[in-house]
Amino acid sequence: MAKPLVPTISLKDFENRRDIITKEIIDACEYAGFLTLVDHGITVDEINAQFAISKAFFDLPFDVKARIPHDVKTNNGWEYKSQLRPSTNMVDQKESFWMMKRSEWPSDNDVPNFRETTSKFISKCEGISDKVLSCLSIALGFEEDYFRKGMGIDEEDSLTQLRLIHYMASENAAGTWRAGPHTDIGCLTLLFQRDGEDGLEICPGRESSHSYGIGDTFTPLPAQTGPIVVNIGDMLMAWSDDRLKANFHRVRAKDVGKSPDRYSIAYFNTGRKGAIMQGPGKKNPPITCGQWFNEATERQFGAMSKRRQEVALKEDGKTATATVSAAA
Repeated sequence: MAKPLVPTISLKDFENRRDIITKEIIDACEYAGFLTLVDHGITVDEINAQFAISKAFFDLPFDVKARIPHDVKTNNGWEYKSQLRPSTNMVDQKESFWMMKRSEWPSDNDVPNFRETTSKFISKCEGISDKVLSCLSIALGFEEDYFRKGMGIDEEDSLTQLRLIHYMASENAAGTWRAGPHTDIGCLTLLFQRDGEDGLEICPGRESSHSYGIGDTFTPLPAQTGPIVVNIGDMLMAWSDDRLKANFHRVRAKDVGKSPDRYSIAYFNTGRKGAIMQGPGKKNPPITCGQWFNEATERQFGAMSKRRQEVALKEDGKTATATVSAAA
């Protein structure tokens, strides 16, 4: 029987099963670049609570959300239909809110319990990420805490982020990309989805972090509440001398009928600004994670001006009286 493209890996009894788990993770990351985690320590109730917080934020009036506009320099804040995909030359049909531990967050007056619920959720994501990253550190020949130190989540120059995402419902989106084919900027992504809100598709086969060719075969990965989809990002692909694969993925609208609202939550482990990334075999020249992050963010968001976001809002019959950053 053939192995599944995206294996399901249990973190149960992690310390005693570390060697087995490490092998399972590295096998998945060397080809598909994707895996699904279960027995990870975040309950379905905790996941649903964070999704409720996310929906409450996106249900706010546009001018309230725009009080914290997206800034291309930090990649934090609220953006609306502002992510232009080079793969399609089209703008993703979604809005999102990016945040770091030390960035500005929505007020509890606007979204009750936002900070408490989200802070606890981030802490859980940190613990899971530490386990996966320790396995990858060892497999690549580094010290066990190598990537944990490289992420530096408690350091002032940490770039690790949580992103709340909302794909708006559409009556006429059949066959289009709610998010065009892309790879992630950072090192390791934890993605949370909800039952029935499908659309994620993945495409293995990328060989180099400097190559952006897209294959022909995308495989759907059904959405489930509970399991965490984990994938490698460009930064870690380069940092591993291309051993770990950051493969393309997209979010596709339904082929028939209405595409309903889709919510997802992504926790992006990203090397801190001052960390030097270079693989064990030194295949690629050294570069700071900060430089990598800035260049990648500019590619994804820099093409969208303040005026273009305002046009998108106007076309949707919305208004945002607050200032929207030039990056958004």
